[in-house]
Amino acid sequence: MGVSEILASVDREIALLKQVRALLSGSAEAAPKKAVRPKKAVAVVTPAAQIPSKKVAKKKKKRHLSPEGRKRIAEAVKRRWEAQRKAAASK
Repeated sequence: MGVSEILASVDREIALLKQVRALLSGSAEAAPKKAVRPKKAVAVVTPAAQIPSKKVAKKKKKRHLSPEGRKRIAEAVKRRWEAQRKAAASK
């Protein structure tokens, strides 16, 4: 399978996925569009050119709250509610 055939296959998959997305989102663009034929020229791709030099984003670690932190937050919320009740009662 040559590079041009792979590109044509990827283009067909992209067109199909766009149609599916349009159908699922309910947009008016649900009608299939004509596929664009890939150019006949075959590009020579070196292995170094195939790998993009983008930085891969690291998945953020889930943060955990300690029992002490949870207790401090609960106390602060209770103080806030109490202040709101006092302010509402004084009106």
